[in-house]
This record gives sequence, C-alpha cells and structure tokens, in this order.
Amino acid sequence: MKKPSSKIRDEIAKLQEQLKAAETREAERIGRIALKAGLGEIELDETELQAAFEELATWFRGGQGSRKTGSSGKERAGAGGATSGQAVAVPPGAAESSAGEA
Repeated sequence: MKKPSSKIRDEIAKLQEQLKAAETREAERIGRIALKAGLGEIELDETELQAAFEELATWFRGGQGSRKTGSSGKERAGAGGATSGQAVAVPPGAAESSAGEA
C-alpha cells in the first residue's frame, strides 16, 4: 500500500528539521574548534577560509591534499586529539593579514 502524499510531506519536513539540527551541531562543534585554534583572530575572506577548510577536509580524508600522510585524521591528531606541532593548511597571505592583531 502506498503512502499518501501528505504523509510523505510530513516525513520530509521532519527529516529537514533533523538535518538542520544536525548541521547546527556540526557547525557549533567546528566553530568551537576553530576558535580554540585561533582562527577567529585571522582576518580572511570567507572564500579563502572555505578553500583552506576544503583542503584540510581533503587531507583528513586521505585524499590528494598537499599534506597527505596515509593515516587517518584521528591517528594524525594523536590519542588525545591534540594537534600541536602539526602543519595546518593556511592560504597564502593569511599570516600577513593577521600580523597587525594582538
């Protein structure tokens, strides 16, 4: 027996709410991590920052990013999740744009 279109619309609406909640949780988590790493102090164009995040995501997925090591992101981060001493993708000019901030 097929579902009526109203039931399907209700299910879609519920799924959209779940998706929005999941995206909000993910954004808050990534935002907190980015702030702890000091990215809030760096003045970058949103497109530059997105490109850097995309490169970082490729790297963690083990793709063809410039910092591929062959291990998973968790292995690179260490058991405690700390990333001190590791290279972080920074687009050209990012260091210069934050030089005036203290």
